[in-house]
Amino acid sequence: MAGRFEPRAQRLNRTTVRAGDTRLPRPARAPRSARAHAAPARTRTWTPTAPFDLGLVVGPLRRGPADPTFRVTNGTVWRATRTPEGPATLRLTRSSTGIEAAAWGEGADWLLDRLPHLLGDTDDPGAFTPRHRLVADSHRRRPGLRLLRTGLVMESLIPSVLEQKVTTDEAYRAWRILVRKYGEQAPGPDGMPDLYVMPEPATWRMIPSWDWHRAGVDNKRAQTILRAVRVAPRLEEAVALDPQAARKRLELVPGIGPWTSAETVQRTHGAPDEVTVGDLHLPGIVGYALAGERDADDARMLELLEPYRGQRHRAARYILLTGRTPPRRTPKMPKTDIGKL
Repeated sequence: MAGRFEPRAQRLNRTTVRAGDTRLPRPARAPRSARAHAAPARTRTWTPTAPFDLGLVVGPLRRGPADPTFRVTNGTVWRATRTPEGPATLRLTRSSTGIEAAAWGEGADWLLDRLPHLLGDTDDPGAFTPRHRLVADSHRRRPGLRLLRTGLVMESLIPSVLEQKVTTDEAYRAWRILVRKYGEQAPGPDGMPDLYVMPEPATWRMIPSWDWHRAGVDNKRAQTILRAVRVAPRLEEAVALDPQAARKRLELVPGIGPWTSAETVQRTHGAPDEVTVGDLHLPGIVGYALAGERDADDARMLELLEPYRGQRHRAARYILLTGRTPPRRTPKMPKTDIGKL
C-alpha cells in the first residue's frame, strides 16, 4: 500500500499548487456574523471505568490559549472539527454520571460514535510501569491521564507542520490567523464560544502567498502543508494503520519528518510509544528529570527512556507533567515574525 503511495508523493514536487499563485480565486467564506445553526444537539453519556481527567486527556488537541477550534469555559470543553461527514462541534462536560457529550453539525454522529476512542477508552494505562521515582510520583498524582485517539489526521498534521522550527507562540499565532480567516464558523447553539472549523483541503490550497506571509509562515512550511493537503485522503487512511506504518506514510510527503509524524500519530492513534525526536526542549527535559543531565540529545533521551519501551510517549507525558526542567543557560529561541519583514 505504501509502495503505491510513494511515487504519488514524490510527484508532488512537480505538481503542487504554488502558494501565492494569483490565478487561484480566494475561497468564499460565509459572513462572520452567520453561524451554521444545526439540528438540535445529539447527546451521549460516556462513563469512565477508572480515574479520568478530562483536561489531561483532551489537552493535547488545544493549540494555544486562543485556539479558534478549542475552548474551555467553566470546566466545559468545546471542540470544533472537520469530520469525514462534515463540520461538527463537540461539547464535553463532566457530571456525576460520567462525561456528558453533545454534538452539532453534519459530523455530530461521527464524533459521538467515536467518543470512547477520543476519550482514551481504548488506551491501556495499566501497561505502564514507572521505573523512576520522579515518574512514579507523577503517575500517582495524575491517575486520570489517558491517551486520546481522534482518528483525524489533517487536523493534527497541519498545526504540527506550523510548529516546525519556530516558537510555540509563533505557531499558535499562525494557526489562529489562518483558521479564523479561511475556516468556517462552527455549528452549534446560540451562546456557544466563537469557534471555527479548520479549512478543508481545497481551501488550504487556495491561500495566497501574502496571507501565509502575514501569518508568519515561511515558504517551506507552507509548501509542506500544500503537498499534504493534495494527498489528504491518502493521509487520512493512515488511521487504519499501526502507528509506525502511519508515520512512514506521512513521511512520504516531503517536509514531513520524524518530529511531525510523531506529534501527529500521538493524537490520531493514541500511540503510547511514539516519542517525539528532534524537539528543541524534550531531550533536555527528559535528561534532566531522569539523570540530572542538562545537555541530553535525542540519542541520550532514547537511551534513558529505553526501560519504558512500548510506553515511551506516555513516560514523556508524565515527565512533562512534573514541571521539572533544566535551568536555562541560553537565551530563549528568538521569534522571527516574517509577516513584518
